[in-house]
Amino acid sequence: MKVNIGVSARHVHVTKEDLKILFGEEAVLTKKVDLSQPGQYACNEQVTIKGPKGQIERVRILGPERGEMQVEISKTDSFALGIKPPVRNSGDLDGAAEITVIGPKGKVTKNAAIIASRHLHINTEDAKKLGIINKEFVTLKVEGEKPGTLENVYVRVNDAFAYEVHLDTDDANAFLIKNGDEAELIIE
Repeated sequence: MKVNIGVSARHVHVTKEDLKILFGEEAVLTKKVDLSQPGQYACNEQVTIKGPKGQIERVRILGPERGEMQVEISKTDSFALGIKPPVRNSGDLDGAAEITVIGPKGKVTKNAAIIASRHLHINTEDAKKLGIINKEFVTLKVEGEKPGTLENVYVRVNDAFAYEVHLDTDDANAFLIKNGDEAELIIE
């Protein structure tokens, strides 16, 4: 079964409190463009992320606000920043690396940096049809100029999800994948 691929570049999720510190008391997130997952969007607001070795500017915030700050970067980004974030599923900040997020009005330093696990978003109905269950792992077969397989793709099932795999830029670059490419979903 084919699945659409979304390449997820570095980004930041913020809480309402973080937003006030970074952008001021009256700040609200403003939508730039909707993302593929319903209710999710890229914001006009951007920040700088800083580690002990360096910083990366113009990092997009994704909305809506969350319950905890989360900074998703690639392994390549971690070298530039001088941090060692763990590979984690979204929302799992156990052992997350310390990072400073800088906005025009202030900065926030938290253990919030992770490398996001490659994962499959799928709605409940489609998951049942395919015999896939939440929190299991599947494999992707990628065709093209640099074909190969991606193992340990974490499955996330939710009624609101659109069917799509998310890879970070390092995974995508390794296989010469771009947004909108497709892979074959292998269920074992």
